[in-house]
Amino acid sequence: MKPLDGKVALVAGATRGAGRGIAIELGAAGATVYVTGRTTRTQRSEYNRPETIEETAELVNHAGGRGIAVQVDHLDPDQVQALIARIESEQGRLDILVNDVWGAEYLAQWNVPVWEHSLERGLRMLRLAMDTHIITSHFALPLLIRNRNGLVIEVTDGTAEYNDKNYRLSLFYDLAKTSVIRMAKSLAYELLPYQCTAIAVTPGWMRSELMLDHYGVTEENWRDAVVKEPHFIISETPRFVGRAVAALAGDPEVARWNGQSVSSGKLAQVYGFYDLDGSQPDCWRYLVEVVDAGKPANATGYR
Repeated sequence: MKPLDGKVALVAGATRGAGRGIAIELGAAGATVYVTGRTTRTQRSEYNRPETIEETAELVNHAGGRGIAVQVDHLDPDQVQALIARIESEQGRLDILVNDVWGAEYLAQWNVPVWEHSLERGLRMLRLAMDTHIITSHFALPLLIRNRNGLVIEVTDGTAEYNDKNYRLSLFYDLAKTSVIRMAKSLAYELLPYQCTAIAVTPGWMRSELMLDHYGVTEENWRDAVVKEPHFIISETPRFVGRAVAALAGDPEVARWNGQSVSSGKLAQVYGFYDLDGSQPDCWRYLVEVVDAGKPANATGYR
């Protein structure tokens, strides 16, 4: 079954990580997916990673959808405007917008107070996390609201409940990720008259390409990283949050989530999907009940 057959999606920031996982799963559900980012096979962004938007588009095709790669710097309004004009010209509609642009991990200085943190790096982080989403929504939403039941997903790190209670190791990072949650709430209000929905979605501890490299493992042997970081046992693939977004996009009653902040783990319990290994990791409950409680790593009952 292809519940998203005929639907058009834009995954802004789909070069790697959550964006790639989301694009693949939207494609698997039958959508035409525009995947954007700055890194192509001929040009790398400042992030200097090997993953490309062309690879993501090919993975979407392989999953059963139609992937279309477009190089876009989402801090450049002209480039974003041209992207939306292209989608309108080629498809005549936009049903799903996923704001996933990020690419700022390398800018963070963890556990460094704001007066010691690089101001240049901190402000760049905020621009990548927030301005990109706002610019993209500014140009994309006039096309999305032409049809009812449009969906906007704001991808962040952490739920509103968790972030409200916890300092996220850097003022700039904390502000970046919490602001995206608030952005979804504001968009939910603005989209309501058009019968469209906005939701903030967070993965758990995601085994992105960057995270796997950090621990010196691959997806095939990721459990070896538990030796270095025992709590990595709760981690999930980028496809898990992809399945969360695909489930939301295929739900005729998705408006019930409007303005809310939800996690891949919570949505898995509601919609009954699983990660690639057949598990349902519930990372954010694990962080509170195991990690923050000072208990030894044990994912029993949490995946």
